[in-house]
Amino acid sequence: MIKLRVFILAFTMFMPIVKAQYMPEGSIKLDRVLKLVDAYYVDSVKQDKLVEDAIVTILKDLDPHSVYISEDEVKEMNEPLVGNFEGIGIQFNMLYDTILVISPISGGPSERVGLRAGDRIVRIDDENVAGIEIGTTGVRDRLLGKKGTKVKVSVLRKGNKNLLDFTIIRDKIPIFSLDANYMVDEKIGYIRFNRFSATTMDEFHKALSELNEEGMKDLILDLRGNGGGMLDAAIHMADEFLEKGKLVVYIQGTHLPRQDYSSSSKGSLKKERVVILIDEGSASASEIVTGAIQDWDRGLVIGRRSFGKGLVQKPFFLPDGSMIRLTIARYYTPSGRLIQKSYENGVDNYMSDMIERYKHGEFVSADSIHFPDSLKFYTRKKHRPVYGGGGIMPDIFVPIDTTANFIYSNNLVRSGVLTSYVLDYLDEHRDQLKNEYDTFEKFRKDFHVEDDMLNTLNSMASEEGVKSKPEDVEDSSDHLRMIVKALIARDTWRVSEYYEIINEKDDGFEKAVQVLQTKGLYDSKLK
Repeated sequence: MIKLRVFILAFTMFMPIVKAQYMPEGSIKLDRVLKLVDAYYVDSVKQDKLVEDAIVTILKDLDPHSVYISEDEVKEMNEPLVGNFEGIGIQFNMLYDTILVISPISGGPSERVGLRAGDRIVRIDDENVAGIEIGTTGVRDRLLGKKGTKVKVSVLRKGNKNLLDFTIIRDKIPIFSLDANYMVDEKIGYIRFNRFSATTMDEFHKALSELNEEGMKDLILDLRGNGGGMLDAAIHMADEFLEKGKLVVYIQGTHLPRQDYSSSSKGSLKKERVVILIDEGSASASEIVTGAIQDWDRGLVIGRRSFGKGLVQKPFFLPDGSMIRLTIARYYTPSGRLIQKSYENGVDNYMSDMIERYKHGEFVSADSIHFPDSLKFYTRKKHRPVYGGGGIMPDIFVPIDTTANFIYSNNLVRSGVLTSYVLDYLDEHRDQLKNEYDTFEKFRKDFHVEDDMLNTLNSMASEEGVKSKPEDVEDSSDHLRMIVKALIARDTWRVSEYYEIINEKDDGFEKAVQVLQTKGLYDSKLK
């Protein structure tokens, strides 16, 4: 069996490939064309660009997930899956062309030297970076760097007349794949992941440990919007829930014989009830975990049909540091389902699939979704019908919320006004908030976004030219109150607290809680 190795790219594997060294006729032809263009074309051309364009076109015609990635893009893409990067360790935002520290990352180099939330970075290595439209990329270019190197930052802090200088030694900074974990009630725990990376299982085990200490008996695993990541991480997460010897997933391709991946005796969630939340943004690794849980009747899946990515990619590095990510196999769930959606009509149609789902009413009604019998499979334990060929259908469908008017609030987000307002508010009231609400529980219970706060936000929007109808502003008010409160909680405590507030009015989350709290409902849905 070819040994699976963890790479830093989604669904990647290593395998020795031995083939005869020869130049196919098509390769000779392509090489000849490039040489003729270089030698005889009327104008000067950039050979590198011609080659890259050719590679992109070739891969695009294969499938939607075989792609060319430049050297710079490789480095940037690797960071979220490796689970760390090297820098000073801050969360920041640009407020009026000034770098505003949202919070130093816990245990990171900035926290160690004393940088605080609310600090404004105005100079980096004696270079003025305030009021010059430096942009997020410019900030990253200056603050990221090799572990052990130094960077000097000068900050403006409220209450201090003079700039404060800090010399920060760069270090490895973790990138977390876990967004939130908390107890919903005395029995139900909640965990949300945004990707599957090299650190995912360590984060998962830490979150489980915390929830178990608080008495967790049931788990809601939120994979909505999780676009996937490492195959290895997905297999290990599914292993947490399944009894020993259960098939988690198998992969197979024309040049790759079938490889099965099964559960072990490890894992601490073999008996607990579990609900998985998915939506149209749940893809690849998320679908592997969900498919394994569903096919073994191990838990309930709630939400909307997942994305539908069932292809496995392997990276092949090129001499200049760039790479191609080539599809080498398909993966199948334990029941034998291939959940990859069709790409026969080309990449453009494939990418517009979500628009077509919306047009057909799939987001509001499960009745609009039809699968042919040829795609019907059955779960391994209770013989329930499930379908392949285009994502994973949930056991309980939850339509997208169409009752609320999000037009105005979405405009505020896109324009950056909402972020600027929250940053301004925290800049003015951070100390007051911490003194008045010493715990998040007190904040969640007692803090309210008052009318004067919304009026200030609406005034900022008007000044920034955000156009809106009066009825849209009125209809968005309740949603805006929730979002503003959640953002204040996030920047005062953690991202987890953001989701605690958001989930209070989330239909999918509420359905999951109902299923677990209502006696007999969970078991009845698994029959």
